[in-house]
Amino acid sequence: MNANSSENASRELGTILVIGAGFGGIAAALRMRAKGFQVTLVDRLSAIGGRAQVYERGGFRHDAGPTVITAPFLFDELFELFNETRSDHVEFRALDLWYRFYFHCGRQFDYCRSMDETNEQIRKFEPKDVDGYQHLLTKSKAIYEVGFDKLANRPFHKVKTMLLQIPHLLRLKSYYSVTTIVNQHLKHPLLRQAFSIHPLLVGGNPFSTTSIYALIHYLERKWGVYFCMGGTGKLVQALHGLLLRAGVTVELNVDIEEITLSRGLANGAIAKCGKIFKADRVICNGDPPTVYAQMLPADGQKRRRLASEKLTHYSMGLYVLFFGTKRQYPDVAHHTIWMGPRYKELLKDIFEKKILSDDFSLYLHRPTATDPSFAPDGCDSFYVLCPVPNLRGKINWNEEGPKLKNRIIKALSNTILPDLESEITEAFAMTPEDFKSDYRSMHGAGFSLAPIFTQSAWFRYHNRDPHIPNLYFSAAGAHPGAGMPGVLCSAKVVETLIDEELAASK
Repeated sequence: MNANSSENASRELGTILVIGAGFGGIAAALRMRAKGFQVTLVDRLSAIGGRAQVYERGGFRHDAGPTVITAPFLFDELFELFNETRSDHVEFRALDLWYRFYFHCGRQFDYCRSMDETNEQIRKFEPKDVDGYQHLLTKSKAIYEVGFDKLANRPFHKVKTMLLQIPHLLRLKSYYSVTTIVNQHLKHPLLRQAFSIHPLLVGGNPFSTTSIYALIHYLERKWGVYFCMGGTGKLVQALHGLLLRAGVTVELNVDIEEITLSRGLANGAIAKCGKIFKADRVICNGDPPTVYAQMLPADGQKRRRLASEKLTHYSMGLYVLFFGTKRQYPDVAHHTIWMGPRYKELLKDIFEKKILSDDFSLYLHRPTATDPSFAPDGCDSFYVLCPVPNLRGKINWNEEGPKLKNRIIKALSNTILPDLESEITEAFAMTPEDFKSDYRSMHGAGFSLAPIFTQSAWFRYHNRDPHIPNLYFSAAGAHPGAGMPGVLCSAKVVETLIDEELAASK
Protein backbone atom coordinates (compact mmCIF):
# COMPACT_ATOMS: atom_id res chain seq x y z
CA MET A 1 0.00 0.00 0.00
CA ASN A 2 1.42 3.40 -0.94
CA ALA A 3 0.68 6.75 0.64
CA ASN A 4 -1.98 7.79 -1.90
CA SER A 5 -3.91 4.53 -1.88
CA SER A 6 -4.00 4.51 1.93
CA GLU A 7 -5.32 8.06 2.35
CA ASN A 8 -8.98 7.11 2.51
CA ALA A 9 -8.28 4.12 4.75
CA SER A 10 -6.30 6.42 7.07
CA ARG A 11 -9.37 8.55 7.64
CA GLU A 12 -11.37 5.44 8.51
CA LEU A 13 -8.83 3.72 10.77
CA GLY A 14 -7.68 6.86 12.56
CA THR A 15 -4.39 8.25 13.79
CA ILE A 16 -1.45 6.70 15.59
CA LEU A 17 1.38 8.44 17.41
CA VAL A 18 4.59 6.41 17.72
CA ILE A 19 6.93 7.72 20.41
CA GLY A 20 10.53 6.74 19.81
CA ALA A 21 12.21 6.01 16.46
CA GLY A 22 14.38 3.05 17.33
CA PHE A 23 13.95 -0.06 15.22
CA GLY A 24 10.86 -1.08 17.19
CA GLY A 25 9.26 2.31 16.59
CA ILE A 26 10.23 2.42 12.92
CA ALA A 27 8.80 -1.07 12.36
CA ALA A 28 5.58 -0.24 14.23
CA ALA A 29 5.13 2.97 12.25
CA LEU A 30 5.59 1.18 8.92
CA ARG A 31 3.30 -1.69 9.85
CA MET A 32 0.56 0.68 11.00
CA ARG A 33 0.92 2.86 7.92
CA ALA A 34 0.66 -0.19 5.65
CA LYS A 35 -2.69 -0.94 7.29
CA GLY A 36 -3.94 2.51 6.43
CA PHE A 37 -3.50 4.44 9.65
CA GLN A 38 -2.33 8.04 9.61
CA VAL A 39 0.97 7.74 11.49
CA THR A 40 3.23 10.28 13.15
CA LEU A 41 6.64 9.11 14.41
CA VAL A 42 8.51 11.35 16.86
CA ASP A 43 11.93 11.09 18.49
CA ARG A 44 13.92 13.27 20.87
CA LEU A 45 17.16 12.81 18.88
CA SER A 46 18.14 14.59 15.67
CA ALA A 47 18.05 11.36 13.63
CA ILE A 48 15.93 8.23 13.71
CA GLY A 49 17.42 4.89 14.72
CA GLY A 50 17.36 5.06 18.51
CA ARG A 51 20.61 3.54 19.72
CA ALA A 52 21.66 3.09 16.07
CA GLN A 53 23.10 6.58 15.76
CA VAL A 54 26.17 7.36 13.65
CA TYR A 55 29.21 9.33 14.76
CA GLU A 56 31.68 10.97 12.37
CA ARG A 57 35.01 12.00 13.86
CA GLY A 58 38.12 13.02 11.93
CA GLY A 59 37.21 10.98 8.85
CA PHE A 60 36.23 7.91 10.90
CA ARG A 61 32.66 6.63 10.96
CA HIS A 62 31.20 4.71 13.89
CA ASP A 63 27.88 2.92 14.26
CA ALA A 64 26.93 3.71 17.84
CA GLY A 65 24.58 0.79 18.39
CA PRO A 66 23.78 -2.63 16.90
CA THR A 67 26.18 -3.99 14.31
CA VAL A 68 25.11 -7.63 13.82
CA ILE A 69 22.14 -8.60 11.63
CA THR A 70 20.93 -12.16 12.23
CA ALA A 71 17.32 -12.11 10.98
CA PRO A 72 17.42 -10.20 7.68
CA PHE A 73 13.92 -11.30 6.69
CA LEU A 74 12.47 -9.03 9.40
CA PHE A 75 13.85 -6.01 7.54
CA ASP A 76 12.85 -7.45 4.17
CA GLU A 77 9.25 -7.64 5.41
CA LEU A 78 9.15 -3.90 6.11
CA PHE A 79 10.03 -3.01 2.52
CA GLU A 80 7.73 -5.69 1.15
CA LEU A 81 4.79 -4.04 2.95
CA PHE A 82 5.08 -1.30 0.32
CA ASN A 83 5.98 -3.52 -2.64
CA GLU A 84 9.66 -2.64 -2.42
CA THR A 85 12.77 -4.81 -2.15
CA ARG A 86 15.23 -4.16 0.64
CA SER A 87 18.25 -5.14 -1.47
CA ASP A 88 17.44 -2.31 -3.88
CA HIS A 89 18.30 0.11 -1.07
CA VAL A 90 20.91 -1.56 1.17
CA GLU A 91 23.23 -4.54 0.90
CA PHE A 92 23.41 -7.12 3.67
CA ARG A 93 26.76 -8.84 3.21
CA ALA A 94 27.10 -12.33 4.69
CA LEU A 95 30.16 -12.79 6.88
CA ASP A 96 32.19 -15.99 6.61
CA LEU A 97 33.88 -15.46 9.97
CA TRP A 98 31.08 -14.64 12.40
CA TYR A 99 33.03 -14.08 15.61
CA ARG A 100 36.65 -14.53 16.62
CA PHE A 101 37.17 -15.30 20.29
CA TYR A 102 40.43 -14.23 21.84
CA PHE A 103 41.00 -15.78 25.26
CA HIS A 104 43.25 -14.36 27.96
CA CYS A 105 45.63 -17.32 27.58
CA GLY A 106 46.32 -16.29 23.97
CA ARG A 107 44.25 -19.01 22.27
CA GLN A 108 41.77 -18.11 19.54
CA PHE A 109 38.54 -19.70 18.38
CA ASP A 110 36.89 -18.77 15.08
CA TYR A 111 33.14 -19.26 14.89
CA CYS A 112 32.44 -19.58 11.17
CA ARG A 113 29.65 -19.71 8.63
CA SER A 114 31.09 -23.01 7.41
CA MET A 115 30.16 -25.93 9.63
CA ASP A 116 33.30 -27.77 8.57
CA GLU A 117 35.51 -24.86 9.60
CA THR A 118 33.64 -24.43 12.88
CA ASN A 119 33.99 -28.13 13.68
CA GLU A 120 37.69 -27.98 12.91
CA GLN A 121 38.06 -25.06 15.29
CA ILE A 122 36.16 -26.95 18.00
CA ARG A 123 38.31 -30.03 17.44
CA LYS A 124 41.44 -28.04 18.30
CA PHE A 125 40.05 -27.51 21.81
CA GLU A 126 38.18 -30.75 22.44
CA PRO A 127 37.40 -33.37 19.75
CA LYS A 128 34.43 -34.74 21.71
CA ASP A 129 32.82 -31.30 21.65
CA VAL A 130 32.27 -31.56 17.87
CA ASP A 131 29.41 -33.97 18.54
CA GLY A 132 28.41 -31.91 21.53
CA TYR A 133 28.01 -28.85 19.33
CA GLN A 134 25.76 -30.80 16.96
CA HIS A 135 23.59 -31.80 19.90
CA LEU A 136 23.53 -28.17 21.06
CA LEU A 137 22.31 -27.08 17.63
CA THR A 138 19.60 -29.75 17.71
CA LYS A 139 18.47 -28.44 21.10
CA SER A 140 18.68 -24.86 19.83
CA LYS A 141 16.51 -25.72 16.83
CA ALA A 142 13.83 -27.19 19.07
CA ILE A 143 13.84 -24.04 21.20
CA TYR A 144 13.79 -21.84 18.07
CA GLU A 145 10.76 -23.62 16.64
CA VAL A 146 8.79 -22.76 19.76
CA GLY A 147 10.47 -19.68 21.21
CA PHE A 148 10.88 -17.78 17.93
CA ASP A 149 8.48 -19.26 15.39
CA LYS A 150 5.52 -19.64 17.76
CA LEU A 151 6.02 -17.25 20.67
CA ALA A 152 8.05 -14.22 19.54
CA ASN A 153 5.19 -12.80 17.44
CA ARG A 154 2.39 -13.77 19.83
CA PRO A 155 0.90 -11.35 22.36
CA PHE A 156 1.32 -12.39 26.00
CA HIS A 157 -1.09 -9.95 27.58
CA LYS A 158 -3.45 -12.67 28.84
CA VAL A 159 -2.70 -15.19 31.59
CA LYS A 160 -4.46 -17.82 29.46
CA THR A 161 -1.85 -17.41 26.72
CA MET A 162 0.94 -18.05 29.18
CA LEU A 163 -0.81 -21.06 30.71
CA LEU A 164 -1.25 -22.65 27.29
CA GLN A 165 2.50 -22.36 26.66
CA ILE A 166 3.64 -23.77 30.00
CA PRO A 167 3.86 -27.37 28.70
CA HIS A 168 6.11 -26.20 25.84
CA LEU A 169 8.25 -24.08 28.18
CA LEU A 170 8.64 -26.95 30.63
CA ARG A 171 9.49 -29.41 27.86
CA LEU A 172 12.22 -27.06 26.62
CA LYS A 173 13.44 -26.50 30.19
CA SER A 174 13.18 -22.73 29.77
CA TYR A 175 13.64 -22.40 33.52
CA TYR A 176 17.27 -23.45 32.94
CA SER A 177 19.86 -20.83 32.09
CA VAL A 178 21.66 -20.58 28.76
CA THR A 179 24.88 -21.62 30.49
CA THR A 180 23.22 -24.75 31.88
CA ILE A 181 22.07 -25.81 28.40
CA VAL A 182 25.49 -25.13 26.85
CA ASN A 183 27.35 -26.95 29.62
CA GLN A 184 25.18 -30.02 29.12
CA HIS A 185 26.61 -30.40 25.60
CA LEU A 186 30.14 -28.94 25.70
CA LYS A 187 32.99 -29.86 28.02
CA HIS A 188 35.92 -27.57 27.28
CA PRO A 189 35.75 -24.52 29.59
CA LEU A 190 36.73 -22.02 26.88
CA LEU A 191 34.19 -23.40 24.42
CA ARG A 192 31.57 -23.21 27.13
CA GLN A 193 32.36 -19.52 27.44
CA ALA A 194 32.27 -18.94 23.69
CA PHE A 195 28.93 -20.63 23.16
CA SER A 196 27.20 -19.07 26.15
CA ILE A 197 27.92 -15.37 25.53
CA HIS A 198 24.88 -14.73 23.31
CA PRO A 199 22.65 -13.46 26.17
CA LEU A 200 25.10 -10.58 26.63
CA LEU A 201 24.05 -9.38 23.16
CA VAL A 202 20.57 -8.75 24.58
CA GLY A 203 21.61 -7.58 28.04
CA GLY A 204 21.52 -10.80 30.02
CA ASN A 205 23.85 -12.75 32.27
CA PRO A 206 24.33 -16.19 30.64
CA PHE A 207 24.16 -17.77 34.11
CA SER A 208 20.63 -16.43 34.75
CA THR A 209 19.13 -15.71 31.30
CA THR A 210 16.35 -18.13 30.38
CA SER A 211 17.51 -20.93 28.10
CA ILE A 212 15.00 -19.74 25.50
CA TYR A 213 17.82 -17.48 24.31
CA ALA A 214 19.83 -20.55 23.34
CA LEU A 215 17.71 -20.35 20.16
CA ILE A 216 20.20 -17.75 18.88
CA HIS A 217 22.60 -20.55 17.90
CA TYR A 218 20.08 -21.99 15.46
CA LEU A 219 18.89 -18.52 14.39
CA GLU A 220 22.42 -17.75 13.23
CA ARG A 221 22.79 -21.12 11.49
CA LYS A 222 19.42 -20.75 9.74
CA TRP A 223 19.77 -17.16 8.55
CA GLY A 224 23.48 -16.31 8.83
CA VAL A 225 25.33 -13.31 10.27
CA TYR A 226 25.33 -10.16 8.14
CA PHE A 227 26.77 -6.69 8.04
CA CYS A 228 24.96 -3.82 6.36
CA MET A 229 27.37 -2.21 3.91
CA GLY A 230 27.69 1.43 4.85
CA GLY A 231 26.85 0.45 8.41
CA THR A 232 23.68 0.18 10.44
CA GLY A 233 23.34 3.91 9.89
CA LYS A 234 22.92 3.25 6.17
CA LEU A 235 20.08 0.87 7.00
CA VAL A 236 18.47 3.53 9.17
CA GLN A 237 18.72 6.03 6.29
CA ALA A 238 17.04 3.53 3.98
CA LEU A 239 14.24 3.01 6.49
CA HIS A 240 13.83 6.77 6.89
CA GLY A 241 13.36 7.05 3.14
CA LEU A 242 10.80 4.24 3.24
CA LEU A 243 8.89 5.99 6.03
CA LEU A 244 8.67 9.18 4.00
CA ARG A 245 7.67 7.40 0.78
CA ALA A 246 4.99 5.54 2.72
CA GLY A 247 3.54 8.79 4.01
CA VAL A 248 4.60 8.56 7.68
CA THR A 249 5.11 11.96 9.28
CA VAL A 250 8.52 11.99 10.99
CA GLU A 251 9.32 14.71 13.55
CA LEU A 252 12.73 14.82 15.22
CA ASN A 253 14.12 16.76 18.21
CA VAL A 254 10.77 16.18 19.90
CA ASP A 255 11.09 15.09 23.53
CA ILE A 256 7.77 13.83 24.85
CA GLU A 257 7.05 14.99 28.39
CA GLU A 258 3.65 13.44 28.94
CA ILE A 259 1.29 10.97 27.31
CA THR A 260 -2.15 12.52 27.73
CA LEU A 261 -5.21 10.58 28.86
CA SER A 262 -8.94 11.14 28.65
CA ARG A 263 -11.54 8.83 30.17
CA GLY A 264 -9.03 6.06 30.61
CA LEU A 265 -7.66 6.22 27.08
CA ALA A 266 -4.50 7.71 25.61
CA ASN A 267 -5.35 10.60 23.30
CA GLY A 268 -1.92 11.90 22.37
CA ALA A 269 1.09 13.50 24.00
CA ILE A 270 2.68 16.80 24.91
CA ALA A 271 6.31 17.55 24.06
CA LYS A 272 8.64 19.47 26.36
CA CYS A 273 8.59 22.30 23.84
CA GLY A 274 4.83 22.56 24.35
CA LYS A 275 3.74 21.00 21.06
CA ILE A 276 0.60 18.88 21.36
CA PHE A 277 0.07 15.65 19.41
CA LYS A 278 -3.40 14.13 19.13
CA ALA A 279 -3.91 10.47 18.31
CA ASP A 280 -6.43 7.64 18.58
CA ARG A 281 -3.70 5.20 19.59
CA VAL A 282 -0.20 5.64 21.07
CA ILE A 283 2.67 3.20 20.54
CA CYS A 284 5.75 3.61 22.74
CA ASN A 285 9.18 2.56 21.54
CA GLY A 286 10.78 4.06 24.64
CA ASP A 287 11.95 2.11 27.67
CA PRO A 288 8.72 0.96 29.40
CA PRO A 289 9.93 1.68 32.96
CA THR A 290 10.74 5.23 31.87
CA VAL A 291 7.38 5.64 30.16
CA TYR A 292 5.48 4.58 33.28
CA ALA A 293 7.63 6.54 35.74
CA GLN A 294 8.14 9.75 33.77
CA MET A 295 5.65 10.08 30.90
CA LEU A 296 2.26 9.05 32.31
CA PRO A 297 0.18 11.19 34.67
CA ALA A 298 -0.51 9.80 38.12
CA ASP A 299 -3.89 8.33 37.14
CA GLY A 300 -2.24 6.41 34.31
CA GLN A 301 0.56 4.82 36.27
CA LYS A 302 -1.47 1.84 37.46
CA ARG A 303 0.00 -1.26 35.89
CA ARG A 304 0.72 -4.92 36.46
CA ARG A 305 4.08 -4.88 38.19
CA LEU A 306 6.69 -7.50 37.55
CA ALA A 307 7.74 -6.93 41.13
CA SER A 308 8.59 -3.88 43.15
CA GLU A 309 11.09 -1.60 41.44
CA LYS A 310 13.74 -2.76 43.89
CA LEU A 311 13.25 -6.38 42.81
CA THR A 312 13.15 -5.68 39.07
CA HIS A 313 16.32 -6.86 37.33
CA TYR A 314 17.75 -4.59 34.65
CA SER A 315 20.33 -5.41 32.02
CA MET A 316 23.93 -4.44 32.50
CA GLY A 317 25.24 -1.05 31.51
CA LEU A 318 27.61 -0.43 28.62
CA TYR A 319 30.86 1.46 28.37
CA VAL A 320 31.51 2.04 24.67
CA LEU A 321 34.88 3.30 23.44
CA PHE A 322 35.07 4.62 19.86
CA PHE A 323 38.37 5.30 18.13
CA GLY A 324 40.31 5.20 14.91
CA THR A 325 43.83 3.97 14.30
CA LYS A 326 46.51 5.54 12.12
CA ARG A 327 47.39 2.10 10.76
CA GLN A 328 45.45 -1.02 9.84
CA TYR A 329 45.20 -4.28 11.77
CA PRO A 330 44.38 -6.79 9.03
CA ASP A 331 44.60 -9.79 11.38
CA VAL A 332 41.74 -8.49 13.52
CA ALA A 333 38.32 -9.90 12.56
CA HIS A 334 35.19 -7.86 11.92
CA HIS A 335 33.73 -9.12 15.22
CA THR A 336 36.08 -10.08 18.07
CA ILE A 337 35.06 -11.26 21.52
CA TRP A 338 38.02 -10.53 23.79
CA MET A 339 37.67 -12.68 26.90
CA GLY A 340 39.32 -11.68 30.14
CA PRO A 341 40.73 -14.04 32.79
CA ARG A 342 37.46 -14.33 34.74
CA TYR A 343 34.06 -15.28 33.38
CA LYS A 344 31.39 -16.24 35.91
CA GLU A 345 32.99 -14.14 38.63
CA LEU A 346 33.20 -11.07 36.38
CA LEU A 347 29.54 -11.44 35.39
CA LYS A 348 28.62 -11.67 39.06
CA ASP A 349 30.48 -8.41 39.71
CA ILE A 350 28.57 -6.72 36.88
CA PHE A 351 25.05 -8.06 37.38
CA GLU A 352 24.84 -8.84 41.11
CA LYS A 353 27.48 -6.90 43.04
CA LYS A 354 27.34 -4.00 40.55
CA ILE A 355 30.97 -3.13 41.03
CA LEU A 356 33.48 -2.05 38.41
CA SER A 357 36.30 -4.60 38.40
CA ASP A 358 39.84 -4.04 37.25
CA ASP A 359 39.43 -6.81 34.64
CA PHE A 360 36.87 -7.00 31.84
CA SER A 361 35.75 -8.78 28.70
CA LEU A 362 35.12 -6.89 25.47
CA TYR A 363 33.30 -6.93 22.15
CA LEU A 364 35.51 -5.35 19.49
CA HIS A 365 33.92 -4.13 16.24
CA ARG A 366 36.20 -3.48 13.26
CA PRO A 367 33.85 -2.60 10.36
CA THR A 368 36.78 -1.74 8.10
CA ALA A 369 37.45 -5.48 7.88
CA THR A 370 34.40 -5.59 5.56
CA ASP A 371 33.76 -1.98 4.56
CA PRO A 372 36.83 0.30 4.12
CA SER A 373 34.60 3.39 3.84
CA PHE A 374 34.50 3.59 7.65
CA ALA A 375 38.02 5.07 7.84
CA PRO A 376 40.54 7.07 5.81
CA ASP A 377 42.88 5.10 3.56
CA GLY A 378 45.37 3.01 5.52
CA CYS A 379 43.40 3.36 8.76
CA ASP A 380 40.89 1.33 10.76
CA SER A 381 37.71 2.23 12.61
CA PHE A 382 36.83 0.53 15.91
CA TYR A 383 34.40 0.49 18.71
CA VAL A 384 34.84 -1.50 21.88
CA LEU A 385 31.84 -2.46 23.99
CA CYS A 386 32.58 -3.29 27.61
CA PRO A 387 29.78 -4.67 29.83
CA VAL A 388 29.69 -2.77 33.12
CA PRO A 389 27.21 -2.33 35.98
CA ASN A 390 24.18 -0.16 35.29
CA LEU A 391 23.68 3.01 37.31
CA ARG A 392 22.39 1.12 40.31
CA GLY A 393 26.08 0.49 40.87
CA LYS A 394 26.65 4.11 41.95
CA ILE A 395 29.85 4.40 39.91
CA ASN A 396 31.29 7.87 39.34
CA TRP A 397 31.78 7.67 35.58
CA ASN A 398 33.48 11.05 35.39
CA GLU A 399 36.32 9.51 37.40
CA GLU A 400 36.15 5.87 36.41
CA GLY A 401 35.47 6.31 32.68
CA PRO A 402 38.94 7.66 31.79
CA LYS A 403 40.59 5.00 33.97
CA LEU A 404 38.65 2.22 32.23
CA LYS A 405 39.53 3.69 28.85
CA ASN A 406 43.24 3.52 29.67
CA ARG A 407 42.98 -0.06 30.96
CA ILE A 408 41.17 -1.17 27.79
CA ILE A 409 43.69 0.49 25.48
CA LYS A 410 46.58 -1.05 27.37
CA ALA A 411 45.03 -4.54 27.32
CA LEU A 412 44.32 -4.38 23.58
CA SER A 413 47.79 -2.97 22.89
CA ASN A 414 49.34 -5.90 24.76
CA THR A 415 47.32 -8.45 22.78
CA ILE A 416 45.52 -8.05 19.44
CA LEU A 417 46.20 -4.36 18.68
CA PRO A 418 49.98 -3.92 19.08
CA ASP A 419 51.17 -0.36 19.79
CA LEU A 420 47.59 0.89 20.12
CA GLU A 421 48.69 3.57 22.59
CA SER A 422 50.65 5.30 19.83
CA GLU A 423 48.31 4.46 16.93
CA ILE A 424 44.96 5.46 18.46
CA THR A 425 43.26 8.65 17.33
CA GLU A 426 39.91 10.45 17.65
CA ALA A 427 38.89 8.49 20.75
CA PHE A 428 35.68 9.20 22.67
CA ALA A 429 33.33 7.18 24.84
CA MET A 430 29.78 6.61 26.08
CA THR A 431 28.94 5.48 29.62
CA PRO A 432 25.68 4.36 31.27
CA GLU A 433 25.14 8.01 32.14
CA ASP A 434 24.91 8.75 28.41
CA PHE A 435 22.41 5.92 27.90
CA LYS A 436 20.27 7.49 30.61
CA SER A 437 20.48 11.04 29.24
CA ASP A 438 20.47 10.31 25.49
CA TYR A 439 17.97 7.43 25.39
CA ARG A 440 16.06 7.93 28.66
CA SER A 441 17.06 4.40 29.63
CA MET A 442 16.11 3.54 33.21
CA HIS A 443 19.27 3.21 35.34
CA GLY A 444 21.32 3.62 32.15
CA ALA A 445 20.68 -0.05 31.33
CA GLY A 446 21.85 -0.95 27.85
CA PHE A 447 18.92 -3.28 27.07
CA SER A 448 16.10 -2.39 29.50
CA LEU A 449 14.95 -5.38 31.62
CA ALA A 450 17.23 -8.39 31.95
CA PRO A 451 15.95 -11.45 30.02
CA ILE A 452 15.50 -13.79 32.97
CA PHE A 453 12.62 -16.30 33.03
CA THR A 454 10.53 -14.26 35.48
CA GLN A 455 10.82 -11.23 33.18
CA SER A 456 9.95 -12.99 29.92
CA ALA A 457 6.71 -13.55 27.96
CA TRP A 458 3.71 -12.73 30.20
CA PHE A 459 6.09 -11.65 32.99
CA ARG A 460 7.63 -8.95 30.80
CA TYR A 461 5.98 -5.59 30.09
CA HIS A 462 2.90 -6.27 27.98
CA ASN A 463 2.68 -4.98 24.42
CA ARG A 464 -0.65 -3.43 25.37
CA ASP A 465 -1.15 -1.68 28.66
CA PRO A 466 -3.51 -3.66 30.93
CA HIS A 467 -5.35 -0.51 32.04
CA ILE A 468 -5.06 1.82 29.03
CA PRO A 469 -6.30 -0.30 26.10
CA ASN A 470 -5.02 1.96 23.33
CA LEU A 471 -1.47 2.33 24.69
CA TYR A 472 1.04 -0.12 23.23
CA PHE A 473 4.72 -1.00 23.55
CA SER A 474 7.04 -1.96 20.71
CA ALA A 475 10.28 -1.88 22.64
CA ALA A 476 13.16 -3.84 24.14
CA GLY A 477 11.54 -3.85 27.59
CA ALA A 478 8.34 -5.38 26.25
CA HIS A 479 7.73 -8.88 24.91
CA PRO A 480 9.64 -10.60 23.33
CA GLY A 481 12.76 -8.63 24.35
CA ALA A 482 15.87 -6.76 23.32
CA GLY A 483 18.06 -7.03 20.22
CA MET A 484 17.10 -6.17 16.66
CA PRO A 485 15.06 -9.36 16.09
CA GLY A 486 13.34 -8.82 19.44
CA VAL A 487 12.18 -5.25 18.86
CA LEU A 488 11.19 -5.94 15.25
CA CYS A 489 9.06 -8.84 16.49
CA SER A 490 7.65 -6.57 19.18
CA ALA A 491 6.19 -4.40 16.40
CA LYS A 492 4.60 -7.51 14.89
CA VAL A 493 2.96 -8.30 18.25
CA VAL A 494 1.47 -4.80 18.36
CA GLU A 495 0.21 -5.31 14.81
CA THR A 496 -1.47 -8.56 15.86
CA LEU A 497 -3.18 -6.85 18.80
CA ILE A 498 -4.51 -4.05 16.62
CA ASP A 499 -5.62 -6.55 13.96
CA GLU A 500 -7.64 -8.33 16.63
CA GLU A 501 -9.19 -5.05 17.75
CA LEU A 502 -10.11 -4.07 14.19
CA ALA A 503 -11.66 -7.48 13.56
CA ALA A 504 -13.68 -7.28 16.78
CA SER A 505 -14.99 -3.83 15.87
CA LYS A 506 -16.51 -4.94 12.56
